[in-house]
Amino acid sequence: MTKPVQTSTYIFRDLIEGGFLYVDKTQYIYELVRYGKGVYFLSRPRRFGKSLMVSTLEELFKGNRNLFHGLWIDQSDYQWQAHSVIRLDFSRNTVKTASALEQAIDFHLAKIAQEYGVTLQGFDYQSRFQDLIEQLAAGGKRVVILIDEYDKPLIDNLDRLEDAKQIRDTLKAFYTVIKAMDAYLRFVFITGISKFSRVGVFSALNHLSDLTMHPRYATAVGLTEAEIRENFHEYITTFAAKEGSSFEDFLAKMRYWYNGFCFAAECEQVYNPYSTLNLFDQQRFHNFWFESGTPTFLIKLIKDRGYDVTHLQNLQLRELAFSTYEIDTLSIVPILLQTGYLTIKGYESELRRYTLGHPNYEVEDAFSFYLLSAFSELDPTFSEDYLWQLIDALKANQLTHFFKILDAFFANIDYDLHIKQEKYYQTIFYLIFLLLGLRISAEVKTNQGGIDAVVELDERIFLFEFKLDDSAATAVQQIKDTAYYQKYQLKGKKLTLVGANFDSNQRKISEWKTEELP
Repeated sequence: MTKPVQTSTYIFRDLIEGGFLYVDKTQYIYELVRYGKGVYFLSRPRRFGKSLMVSTLEELFKGNRNLFHGLWIDQSDYQWQAHSVIRLDFSRNTVKTASALEQAIDFHLAKIAQEYGVTLQGFDYQSRFQDLIEQLAAGGKRVVILIDEYDKPLIDNLDRLEDAKQIRDTLKAFYTVIKAMDAYLRFVFITGISKFSRVGVFSALNHLSDLTMHPRYATAVGLTEAEIRENFHEYITTFAAKEGSSFEDFLAKMRYWYNGFCFAAECEQVYNPYSTLNLFDQQRFHNFWFESGTPTFLIKLIKDRGYDVTHLQNLQLRELAFSTYEIDTLSIVPILLQTGYLTIKGYESELRRYTLGHPNYEVEDAFSFYLLSAFSELDPTFSEDYLWQLIDALKANQLTHFFKILDAFFANIDYDLHIKQEKYYQTIFYLIFLLLGLRISAEVKTNQGGIDAVVELDERIFLFEFKLDDSAATAVQQIKDTAYYQKYQLKGKKLTLVGANFDSNQRKISEWKTEELP
């Protein structure tokens, strides 16, 4: 009988005691704990299993072997010694100031002290943290420290730089204690979404081992396809039969929607666990990950910086360009990579050059949709309705109606948002056509040098070129001059060149022209 999946609670004990399906990741944990003392950091996107890994480590170090019966580590040579565990989860509190963060730390330290029956001494959160470690280690066994979502207080305040800096300094002082207490510690494990530079937060932890891009731990969280096949075979078989699909075709659709995350130069891709589990629980394909929290600050940063979103696919750069970032000088690409909106798509070892791109359909579609809503400042429901109207018009080959819909879309954008700048309109057109292609499973591509868009349907291919304050004839001629259409002429489909001009003063498409090619 298939075990139920758990989509909301990522606590190891709950999964085991509740009889839920658990994908065995304990071999990765064994590799971390087998060598004795260690201080480790792991960065992964939200909802990717970091908290589950932390709770698994907690039960392991508390010596609760009964929870691991039948798992890989239970059959290993691991010595099940019980340790005192200090576990802090910074995602439990929303703080706006450094003093609020200090109070939150104090509160959690006091609860842990109460759990172990000790009374804390000290005049501030640093001295009380130090005192807690010393008292818990008094019996001779070293203490384990587990810190989940270390960076949430920072991420929550990135749009308020001065407060973020003070919060950073508070965290930095907190981690200084860990370094000073090294003799009392058995194991330290810290997780987060972002990887702020060690100078900024972890300067005292100069012995920190960063697992974020370590190839051995690239699949320590997330679900590999082998794990999907082994653990979810009955789910896939049942769901595929419901959709009238074969097992392999259904798995290919899953791969398209939720696979594609890569966390090392050369690594096996993993599925988003949150979306995958929700897929099986709700029996539908959906943008589950984005519903759990949209990247509001990140999208605002892209818009305010005027970042060219047309370059987000096949972005090439060296590792130093995206490995860390500072809150004083936020760089968009590292944030996009570490938060999971971009991932590693390829690596050239000789050049040490990475190629980045969106991991899968779920991420690209939802992220592009939120960008379109942000640039246009239109209600997302409103934008979605217009996109489907545009799709219906193209499928019916009703270009007159298609351009009326585009005009209506731009007419609803607030006048103050319209900027007489080609890049602004280019971004909106790019996002519209990208989303059209994602929604109709069509081929939609754009030239790197312009806004040419190709929409391939079952019977017809449209090649679009948009101009700003020019002419539709110029746009059509540019398509012909570049001979961009030639590679599509052998597909046996009707080929339509479409040129249009957007008048920035009138804020509308002033003219459009088509030409049919054999």
